[in-house]
Order: sequence, then structure tokens, then C-alpha cells
Amino acid sequence: MTTTAETKSIHPMRWVPTLYLAEGLPYYAVALVAGLMYKSLGVPNDQIARWTGLIGFAWVFKCLWSPFLEAASSKKLIVVLFQCIGGVSLVLVALSLQLPMYFAVSIALLAIVAIASATHDIAADGLYISTLSHKQQAAYAGWQGAFFNAAKFISLGGLVILAGHLEKQMSAHNAWMIIFGILGVMLIALGIYHSWALPGTRNVQTGESMQTVFSTLVDVIIDFFKKPGIWLAITFIILFRAGEGQIQTIGPLFLRDSKELGGLGLTTDQVGLVYGSAGTIAFLAGSILGGYFTSWLGLRRALPWLIIAMNVPNLVFFFLSSQMPDNMAVIATALSFEMFGYGFGFVGLILFIMQVVAVGKYQTAHYALGTGVMQLGAVFFKMISGDIQMALGYKSFFIWVLISAIPVLILTRFVRIPEQEKEQPAAPAAAEQVTA
Repeated sequence: MTTTAETKSIHPMRWVPTLYLAEGLPYYAVALVAGLMYKSLGVPNDQIARWTGLIGFAWVFKCLWSPFLEAASSKKLIVVLFQCIGGVSLVLVALSLQLPMYFAVSIALLAIVAIASATHDIAADGLYISTLSHKQQAAYAGWQGAFFNAAKFISLGGLVILAGHLEKQMSAHNAWMIIFGILGVMLIALGIYHSWALPGTRNVQTGESMQTVFSTLVDVIIDFFKKPGIWLAITFIILFRAGEGQIQTIGPLFLRDSKELGGLGLTTDQVGLVYGSAGTIAFLAGSILGGYFTSWLGLRRALPWLIIAMNVPNLVFFFLSSQMPDNMAVIATALSFEMFGYGFGFVGLILFIMQVVAVGKYQTAHYALGTGVMQLGAVFFKMISGDIQMALGYKSFFIWVLISAIPVLILTRFVRIPEQEKEQPAAPAAAEQVTA
């Protein structure tokens, strides 16, 4: 890795926090905010889950085109370009809400946002790794996670709360047009800022031909699927997200649905308050404590407990659907408990990929493939969750979600986890993209 004079003159605090804010904003706009928008616009749950889930495939397959980005002359150029593309696309999503065929057009535009965001993520992470020394990478890793999740506070918290207030003053279409317009302008502004603030180091691998890059990619994929027990590991990763992928999709829609339809009947701003603020804080706390818990106990021994911690708190949704409380303090406390367990348990999946799946000749590339499989699990269960919920109703659906966690718990008895891995330090999963 080479460090230019320009890189040395630009302090990482001028660009690391904003870079990962720009990584999080479009992700949460597609993965979470869009679903709440469509709910306010009257789109059925099955359509919301199916189409927003389908868009998530961009993050599943981004590892397949990531090697080709190495041939670009400047990672800075890619980062700025795709931030601007994503921002413009979000503005177009806002404008599309005024069209008669707004759903089809906005879904197509959100797909462009997702592809741009996934491509941006590759270049942004590559810029971070190639520009900073190992010591700096460790020093600023916390800022990565903090500002990626700050995007969740801003979008799922602040902007959704604002959308709720706007819905009381104007039509839902106009309210959400303003919200997505704000998101788009924010991302464009970050792109303009980064055209100045990002270090402009050159890619040292530009001499590689596309044929060489393609050959390496093929070798990476072949080596990945030659790993002993890889298909069992892939099954384990996909099933790990069975319950979580469904609850994180349907949970917010349940909160918004009217009581006549079995939901809690919360307003948009109330959902933003409980999920975007209290829920996010609980998730971050769970992630940090889950990392320390796994470091203390070792991945092999901790994994069953992590799966239980991630799924048993989903009982709060059955409680809410049965008792139908009106007290916001009760609802916020219940959802914070669920989000804490989600953050606590999700550490197990990240470390399983890192310590079991990614080890070997192509550790970084295989980690990317492993996280792609992880996203596949989330996308698959997200896509089917709406149909299952509409067939079962909310109360029975939340019981189904708990049952969905049993297969992965059984698989912990069979997946290969080297005993020595328990000595490796565990890293919190707060910076990971955990919802697709």
C-alpha cells in the first residue's frame, strides 16, 4: 500500500465519518424506510415484502463485480460518482410518487439506488483499506459503525418521524415525496463534499487486465465451494436469518396496520420513534455485549445462546399482537428488548463467517462471499414473509417466526467450528449491514 502526500494531508476525520454515513443512508432508505412509505400509501404487505426484498439482491451479488472495480484508476472517483447516482435516483423516487404508476416506477428507481449503493460500498471499503495504515484502520473502525448506524437514526428515526408529522398536514404521497427528496439531496451533498474531502490515491492494481481479474474471480469462487462442509455452512448461514429476516420486515408493518386488521395502529412518527431511536440504541448495545460474550465463551459454546438470544425476544411481537397495548412506554420497552436480542445474537453469524467460512487462501474475498450468502438469507425470507403473514394473520405469523429458528439451532450440532477459534477476539457487529 502506498500513501501519497495528498493522503497524508487529509485527516481521516474529515472523510471517514461522512463516507460511512453516505454508505448507510441509501441502504436504510431501501431496506427499511421504503417499506414504511409503501405502508402509508396503502400497498399490501405481500407486495411490500416481495419487491423490497427483491431489490436486496444487489447486496447479495455485489461481491461478483467487486474485483472489476480494482481496474478503475481511482476509488475516489467511483465513490463520488455512485453517491451522486444514488442521490439523483432518490430524488427521482420522490418525484415518481406523483405518478399514477408510482409503485412500479419507484421500485425500479429504488433498484437503481440499491445497485449504486452496493457498488459504492465496495469502493468505499476499498478506499478505507488502501488509504489508511493498519493502525489507522483499527483506530477509525468505531467511527465506521457509529456513522453507518447514524444513518439509521437519521432515516428510520428522524425522517420517519418527520414523515409522520407531514402526513397529518398533507397527503401521504406529498409527505413521502419530501422525505425521499431530503434523502436524495443529502446524498448528493455528501458526494459533492467527498469530491473535495476524500483522499485521491491511485489504484496500484490498474495494470491488471480484465481477463486476469476474471480468472482470479473464478478461482476465488471455486476455492470457496471446495471448502470442507461448505454447503452445510451455507445452509446454516441462510437459516440463521430465517426468523430475523421475517420479523424485521413484518414487524414495522404490524405496528402501522390498523387494529381492525390485527395491527397496533401506530402512526408513522410513533414507529419512527420506537424503531429509529430506542430500538437502534438497544441494537447497538446488544451488538457490543454480544461481541464481548462471544469473546469470553468462544464461538463454539456461545453460538446456541446467540441464536436463542436473537430469536426468543421475538415473543414480544406475539405479546403485542395478543394484548394490543396502547401505552407507548410498554411498546417501546418490548421492541427495545427484541432489538437488543437481535443485536446480541447477530454477532454469532458475523463471527461464524469470519472465523469458519472466510479462512483460507482468499480470506477477504471469501468473507465477501459469506456476507453475500448472509444477505441472500435475509432477502429470501423477507420476500416470502408478506405472503406467509397474510395467510396466517399476525398472531400466528409471529409463532411461525419462532418455529423458523429451530432448524438453525439444530444445525449448530453439526457445523464445523474449530475449537481454537474461541481464542480469537470478537468484534461487535454494529457496523455490519444486517437488514436487506
